[in-house]
Amino acid sequence: MATRLGLGLPQNQQYDIGRDVPDVARAAEEMGYDSLWVYERALFPESTAQGLYGVEGRPWPESYRGVAHPLVTLALALTATHRVRLGTSVLVAPLHGPFQLAKALASLDAASDGRIVAGLGTGWSLDEYAAAGVRPFEERGRVMDEIIDVCRAVWGPDPVSYEGRLTTISSAVVAPKPARPIPILLAATNSTAQRRLVDKADGWIPVGLGAERLAAQWRVLQDLAAEMGRVEPLQTVMRANAAYSAKAYDGPDRGPFQGNVDQIVEDLAAHAEVGVEEILIDVQGSVRDAQELKDVAAKLYTTARAAGI
Repeated sequence: MATRLGLGLPQNQQYDIGRDVPDVARAAEEMGYDSLWVYERALFPESTAQGLYGVEGRPWPESYRGVAHPLVTLALALTATHRVRLGTSVLVAPLHGPFQLAKALASLDAASDGRIVAGLGTGWSLDEYAAAGVRPFEERGRVMDEIIDVCRAVWGPDPVSYEGRLTTISSAVVAPKPARPIPILLAATNSTAQRRLVDKADGWIPVGLGAERLAAQWRVLQDLAAEMGRVEPLQTVMRANAAYSAKAYDGPDRGPFQGNVDQIVEDLAAHAEVGVEEILIDVQGSVRDAQELKDVAAKLYTTARAAGI
């Protein structure tokens, strides 16, 4: 069976969100893409004291300057599409109150007739945690656990009751309900998060940083699932952060998904061989505008399918 292909929606500062998101979403669905995806960056700190991925002095990429809210972006895409799945890769869940996040995702799923996929992560930015004001960064794992539990409760049958550290629901009707159980996928980059994934989530949403590395990570997760006695298979959606260029990248230090369409597709094929069910291609940060995004997305899709992906 062919690997499903998804596309990252235009959220960055070079786009007109109200115009470009529905336009790209509609075009991608017509091209044949199986899904559309958003990511979350809440702010862009001017200081690099707490830099990219928490590394002091490491600057954040300019593409993170002014990223549209992920759920607002999905709502715009929802109105322009009928078939594609609509996912977050990833939404930094502990930046959001558990109940309101569960309610928002349920509303989007009901409105889209069951097309939402909740890809969640704990994030790494101290600045974002301070601004969100939900709980301190050090408590992110416990907050994630509660968010997952609250989502399951809110999305389940009424009356809903829940008692947690952050959330109390005292036997209430909570509607609308999702059109079907919303899949929860987790990024899971360390052993604690991997155990949470196997225990609580429906699947895994890694970033592709090389096929061998992905294969090793996948083996660890599968072994852990067997060890923990998990019966249900893990769903898999891999994020490919593509750095597109019109010309081939011929340097010895070419990273995964860097270069022209043929080079990106070559890397897609290698990662697909690992056995992931779906690959999300996010090229929005390396193109000028929505028209170029659509043009590159069309070439990537047709080339990937011609290559047997």
